[in-house]
Amino acid sequence: MIIAKAAAFAALHKPGSPVILFNAWDAGSARVVADAGATAIATGSWSVAAAHGLTDAESLPLDLAIANAARIVAAVDLPVTIDFEGGYAVDPGALGANAAALAATGAVGCNFEDQVIGAATRALHPIDVQTARIAAMRASAGPFFFINARTDLFLQAPADTHDKAMADAAIDRAHAYADAGASGLFVPGLVDLALLERVCRASPLPVNFMAFPGAPSAAQVAATGIARISHGPGPYRLAMKALGDAARAVLGG
Repeated sequence: MIIAKAAAFAALHKPGSPVILFNAWDAGSARVVADAGATAIATGSWSVAAAHGLTDAESLPLDLAIANAARIVAAVDLPVTIDFEGGYAVDPGALGANAAALAATGAVGCNFEDQVIGAATRALHPIDVQTARIAAMRASAGPFFFINARTDLFLQAPADTHDKAMADAAIDRAHAYADAGASGLFVPGLVDLALLERVCRASPLPVNFMAFPGAPSAAQVAATGIARISHGPGPYRLAMKALGDAARAVLGG
């Protein structure tokens, strides 16, 4: 059953006809998104943390992250992928154990980022370090687990400073990550359509774009070869705004 779900999820990643993931944060929101017609469920770590009254960057304890993932998987019949941030470990051995625990929930995949969690300057793990971590995750989570390798290169600088050199650096990471066992490449922060096309054309992995207000449209992004569009914390923020507006209307604020 899990293998079939994982295969179905991987098959949704079609360059030019991307799978749309409207990120959930708990079992209830996952059911709402599923009922709206989603083909898969993805979480966003920022939203999951906020729903627990915490901040992003692995401040949510690992046991709560795993338990939340398990509840979401149990609540829907769709494939579920979890934003697992940096895997809650740097050491490949510990990371592998955490990945195995996540896979045991029935999740079919995860986002796994190359940012050094807790670093003040958004430092990235060197390629050799990150590839060892991806390989450990692959060995522990199994051959069908969809590892969406996120690179934070484009979050290190303003969007108007992104250039071909940065895109080529992302492409280098894509090839290294693919060789280590990654299934996809996530490039949050990259919105320049020409650079997106450059990355999509050269990446051996299907590429994930993160949508947000003011970003290019889904149609524009799809035309670059993107295979996956996710929405990060946007859905949670929309839901909390609606809740706040409704509460103020009732309470007279």
